[in-house]
Amino acid sequence: MTTRTIAYPDLSSYIGGTWTRGSGTEEVTVLNPATGTELGAVPLGINDDFVAALDAADAAFGSWRRTSPTTRAEILRRAAAIMRARASELADLITVELGKPTREARVEVVTAAEHIEWAAEEGRRGYGRDIPARTPRTVQTVRREPLGPIAGFAPWNAPLITPARKIAYVLAAGCTLVLKPSEETPGCALALVRAFEEAGLPEGVLNAIFGKPESVSTYLLSDSRVKGVTFTGSTGVGRALASLAAPSMKRLILELGGNAPVIINADVDVKAVAESAVRATYRNAGQICTSPSRFLIHDSIHDDFVQAFTQSARTLVVGNGLDERTDMGPVANEQRVAAMAMLTEDARRRGIDIPLGGHRIGEAGSFWSPTLLAGVDDECLISNAEPFGPMASTRPFHSLDEAIAVANRLPVGLASYVWTNSLSDATRLLDEIEAGSVVVNRWQASLPETPFGGYDDSGVGTEGGIEGVSAFQRIKYTSFAA
Repeated sequence: MTTRTIAYPDLSSYIGGTWTRGSGTEEVTVLNPATGTELGAVPLGINDDFVAALDAADAAFGSWRRTSPTTRAEILRRAAAIMRARASELADLITVELGKPTREARVEVVTAAEHIEWAAEEGRRGYGRDIPARTPRTVQTVRREPLGPIAGFAPWNAPLITPARKIAYVLAAGCTLVLKPSEETPGCALALVRAFEEAGLPEGVLNAIFGKPESVSTYLLSDSRVKGVTFTGSTGVGRALASLAAPSMKRLILELGGNAPVIINADVDVKAVAESAVRATYRNAGQICTSPSRFLIHDSIHDDFVQAFTQSARTLVVGNGLDERTDMGPVANEQRVAAMAMLTEDARRRGIDIPLGGHRIGEAGSFWSPTLLAGVDDECLISNAEPFGPMASTRPFHSLDEAIAVANRLPVGLASYVWTNSLSDATRLLDEIEAGSVVVNRWQASLPETPFGGYDDSGVGTEGGIEGVSAFQRIKYTSFAA
């Protein structure tokens, strides 16, 4: 395969409208997961930099909250337009930092821009309401007001979409933001920040800092000026952030882990569903919190589904995402390779059938083969831990009661999927599956215009949709008697 050479940007933090390497002396090397080669190094900030970023956000909040929603929307729309104009450049950056095939990366750029555009328009609709008064010449209203400065934490697996969601909804609500992107994919987040800078965003409204995660979170969440926290990542880290936020009662928007079940009824077109499932499962090498991972298949079609899925998955081209022929790139880092190996070895020890994959590919880069573990039970590690890689499992069920019980067995409930031609079964599953998103006969669990959040250990609060802006606003009741 032939690949292109991509110029990698210089990396720095953005504090109070100024690009700076900060006061620290440590750096983190950024690697291309497809080749293992060094792309650049991101300088880590220290406490002085975190203080400066929050000072800037706090100072800018008073003016930004008074900026009209229309003006805020214009700035957001300009930033989205800049992103769309640079779609090819941004897609290449996603690919070299994360490994995602460029074809998928182009979709991510568009989706990130759509989140910003949706938030821009929704920010203009922060409607309050009048409440009929009990006494004459009295006016009672409900107002929405911005919370204040927000601390945001974005992961590496959707390096443009996730920071875009956090920036867009926070700013549209009238809040300011201190964002800590992932040090594994810093270039994508900084390219997004540059788009907002060029769009005319006032200094201090958006700040991006890098640093040791524990140091950044401890400082920001201990400061009473920070009024809310938006985080995407693991349940364990989410719990730790919630503990830090609790003493000052900060608003929490936490989108945490999942392990998405897929219930497939006997009445489906097995081959068609299996082929579509392959693309959904191995998109972004399975490194998506909504990836279908636990396939619960009616026992009358289980073996046929496994065969069709395996045959389709074997046609996937795995390689460097910069090659247009590539269907699946590498996983993000060696830690994900180790996680895939651990899940595979656990299945082998238990005698689980592995009809597809189950091994590393090559020595250069972090490539793992598309993998399927067939016929698992409750004891298998993959049945209890989110794979977050190119791996899925199957399990036969006999009755819908059994399928629902297995789907709801884990304390996570982010996304779930159903495939059936039975209206009755679909209706029942929509009612009884415990997850923030339940999707029937398709694989799209989240869009800019739809709310996105999880149940139980999968998170607190909601991003996206009309809820995405209101998450960063508070309610004020006012009463005025003439």
